[in-house]
Amino acid sequence: MSYIISTAQKISPYVLKNQLIVLESTTFPGTTQEVLIPEIELNSELKANKDFYIAYSPEREDPNNKEFSITTTPKVIGSDDPTGLELANSMYSFIVNKTVLVSGTKVAEATKLTENVFRAVNIALVNELKVIYEKMGIDVWEVIDACSTKPFGYMPFYPGPGLGGHCIPIDPFYLTWKAREHGINTRFIELAGEINTLMPDYVIQKIFFALNREGKSLKNSRILLLGLAYKKNVDDTRESVTFKMMELLEEKGALVDYNDPLIPRIKQTRKYKKFAGKKSVSLEKLGQYDLVVILTDHAAYNFEAIVNQSKIIVDTRNSCGNIKSDKIIKA
Repeated sequence: MSYIISTAQKISPYVLKNQLIVLESTTFPGTTQEVLIPEIELNSELKANKDFYIAYSPEREDPNNKEFSITTTPKVIGSDDPTGLELANSMYSFIVNKTVLVSGTKVAEATKLTENVFRAVNIALVNELKVIYEKMGIDVWEVIDACSTKPFGYMPFYPGPGLGGHCIPIDPFYLTWKAREHGINTRFIELAGEINTLMPDYVIQKIFFALNREGKSLKNSRILLLGLAYKKNVDDTRESVTFKMMELLEEKGALVDYNDPLIPRIKQTRKYKKFAGKKSVSLEKLGQYDLVVILTDHAAYNFEAIVNQSKIIVDTRNSCGNIKSDKIIKA
């Protein structure tokens, strides 16, 4: 909340009568009413929805999604005042093709959280199924592909090494925190968080298995992590699971490098400051590593060449699903 509070305090002296202010940050239901408005009123001596107008319209963005842009993605807008809603709708109608008006700021705030909770819970579900089916000798990726042929009642989600990005690993817990004020436990959300958080440990187990198969221990093994970005074809490292993998492997004595064609050097982060300055290594050195872990399936990677040049691979994204090789271990 410190960012929202600080921004509200800084803009308050400059708020004009009849001005429209819109919050877009993903946050808990009630933030606009309980945090933003009081801060502006306190510092401006103006009254919301009388002297100025407030609306909430959550950001909807999927980096590198070429099918949906800001313009073509419907924009949800909520205001607790009819004039505020009309003003916000007029403004956004110049920017987006379609607006979706809801009854208030809390509904709009809950809309964004529900979208992200939906994704977090379903990703946790397929991550759990991945572990179950692996024990049964079933390929979860093949199952998902088969399920996806059903034209109704099913939406595919895909497992991975853990959640990344600035939304899905974090946003659902805004609702968890707020729900506790009302004496409610968010069991689905918290269980999903537990499952997704455990995925890096599952990958570590697969790495142990892969190295043991080659008669090597994890300690002092040279390991290359492919992909630092939290998703394919972007250069965004926020909450990237690769950082966690790097940390876990180094704690166990492994010698770890990374390669990412979009991120030549690790910048300063809040949580993993020790990795700042570390540089992406060349794929020409693949053969020098005891094991390669695919964590981000960038389109720039030639996975057939990577398999051919590597000693053994742990694939967390099914990037090598169409390649037949006993070098590949799915995780």
